[in-house]
Amino acid sequence: MDKLSRPEIRQQTTQQMYDVPENILEIDVINPQTHGIGRNMFTTYEIVCRTNMPYFRLHNSSVRRRYSEFEKFHDMLERESGRVSIPPLPGKIFTQRFRDDVIEERRQGLENFLRLVAGHPLIQTHSRVLSSFLQSPEFKPTP
Repeated sequence: MDKLSRPEIRQQTTQQMYDVPENILEIDVINPQTHGIGRNMFTTYEIVCRTNMPYFRLHNSSVRRRYSEFEKFHDMLERESGRVSIPPLPGKIFTQRFRDDVIEERRQGLENFLRLVAGHPLIQTHSRVLSSFLQSPEFKPTP
């Protein structure tokens, strides 16, 4: 019988195993805060980004975003990324949206969304809005 050929396994040096990876992109959505009173209440989420990738202006950043800004960012990504399918955001919540468990579920959904989007190579290299949304306190969505 023919012997199946296996790819050659390269041994890593200790330096390679413990060296800083070539591309780091870590995104966390943390620290939700609810603001306002009554009908004017809303929740913001802190986006913490750590990277060494050249497509981002800052290696470490932290910005706050409302869900409505995530929606605008999502729409902008869909318009500029014709070849990439943009994953959906966690759904709109109309009742009891300020309960801790509801806010935590949304936080997790927003974090997963950002990690998927930011991890896509075409979006990383071609998006005009990704780094701005993740890093710029002055992010201004276009209509």
